[in-house]
Amino acid sequence: MYRLSVFVICLFLLLGASYNAEASEISGSPLINDLQKGGYVLYIRHGDATVGEDQQELSLSDCSTQRNLSVTGKEQAEKYGNAIRKLNIPIHLPVEASPLCRTLQTAQIIFGTQNVKLNGLWINIYRLSQNPSNEDIDSTLQAFKNEVEKIPPTSNRVIVAHSFPPGMGLGEISSMETVIIKPLGDHKGYQVIGKLKLEDVLQLAGM
Repeated sequence: MYRLSVFVICLFLLLGASYNAEASEISGSPLINDLQKGGYVLYIRHGDATVGEDQQELSLSDCSTQRNLSVTGKEQAEKYGNAIRKLNIPIHLPVEASPLCRTLQTAQIIFGTQNVKLNGLWINIYRLSQNPSNEDIDSTLQAFKNEVEKIPPTSNRVIVAHSFPPGMGLGEISSMETVIIKPLGDHKGYQVIGKLKLEDVLQLAGM
């Protein structure tokens, strides 16, 4: 409970929330209970991926045709997993990952191979940076909205995927950065609570 309280307080401070309550007010607010009950979406970008390159004829079943996690990226994912567990943030399993090797491996390192499932929808976020048509952009962003506005029944939903192009969707996301999303329900959209870089998560966990 103490670490979760610290997490919520620091989250407001780090993200510059418009609600300017005192720390004691925040620690006693219903928000903590809400986080304990779940209902949020954590959208995480994969770890540092500087090994190889994405080839024009990229194959999802052949990692040698893709950009892959570096040693640093694997270490980032391991640290992130330890921090999430230490913070006692409830996670709905299995978590979802884009089918590219770097996203799948990131999710597996953090949550365990048996706790990860592929969702082909999330590779479309990656394709937004490949000069798609306006129709494809609109379709992808609408599909994203339809997904993340759904309120998870329990715990928190996790998606390990890709950065968006600047000014689009969730915008640019750095390696192992987390976007915290509050779903508002079907056809009601979603609210971005804020973003936490890896170093923020580690600091909150006292690591």
